[in-house]
Amino acid sequence: MKTILIMPILLGFFVTLFSLPIWIKKAKQIGLAWEDMHKKDGSKKIAGSGGIVVFSGFILSILIYIAIITFYFGSTNYLINIFSLTTSILIIGLVGFIDDLMGWRKGGLSKKSRLILVLFAAIPLAVINAGESMMMGIEFGLLYPLFFIPLGIAGASVSFNFIAGYNGLETSQGILILSALTIVTWLTGNSWLSLISLMMVFCLIAFYIFNKYPAKVFPGDILTYSVGALIAIIAILGNIEKIAVFFFIPYILETGLKLRGGLKKQSFAKINEKEGLEIPYKKFYGLEHITIYLLKKIKKGKNVNEKEVVYLINAFQALIIILGLILFKQTIFI
Repeated sequence: MKTILIMPILLGFFVTLFSLPIWIKKAKQIGLAWEDMHKKDGSKKIAGSGGIVVFSGFILSILIYIAIITFYFGSTNYLINIFSLTTSILIIGLVGFIDDLMGWRKGGLSKKSRLILVLFAAIPLAVINAGESMMMGIEFGLLYPLFFIPLGIAGASVSFNFIAGYNGLETSQGILILSALTIVTWLTGNSWLSLISLMMVFCLIAFYIFNKYPAKVFPGDILTYSVGALIAIIAILGNIEKIAVFFFIPYILETGLKLRGGLKKQSFAKINEKEGLEIPYKKFYGLEHITIYLLKKIKKGKNVNEKEVVYLINAFQALIIILGLILFKQTIFI
């Protein structure tokens, strides 16, 4: 990799890092602030929709990357794919931001409206017939761009929003999965995709500094939808759908648990008198609830805190990634 290509990666990181304090202050001024659900003092409001800064830093990184490969290298390779990816992320980010502004406490966008709008994000990839229509030895033809691409983008963007609600959780999960996809795309000869993935990773690292416990800013749907969609888009453009789906196992499990509750049960915990976390329902409706249960068993009934829940879920995700790299090593190491 040419040294100059590090520029857009670092640019995204520093733009996100230095813009976040400005956004945090401004968001509170305009009332775009949400309660921190796992703190005893729930009256304290935290700046919301901080993902817009990550989103902006990422888009700027891509545009600088395009400028470098166009003017410095004189190349037009993959430009159509890059612009399609960028357009999809812009659409999905807009949907997420609208959902944030309408307020998740008030229901935000309706499930039907959200699904329809999210499907629009698949159009830029569908019209260029992105990816390969051959999967598992079966040629799907037009069914791939018209059905599987929308299904992948809608499914990944919406379900990535399910494992959420704990300081630093969404951000750290995005860092883990996209870092893994960076490695896979690099090893499979799609270095341009690994660079784009790495741009988002560095923007997320900058955001994590402010989003980790105790959070100073929340990501909002603009971040979760964008990261989820990016994961799906990288899988499609890199033809690595199988391993990407494997990396997404925690979210598949989470989706099953959410469906068990009719998509009405929240992942949040209940706060006890000592500010420890307790399972809010008699049944599990999220990996977060299972994690709290396991931690209570490990700690023999002692208080479970928010950081421990995030760390254990991240450890599970890291384990899935390692297993995926081992199981798919023959298709990765080419």
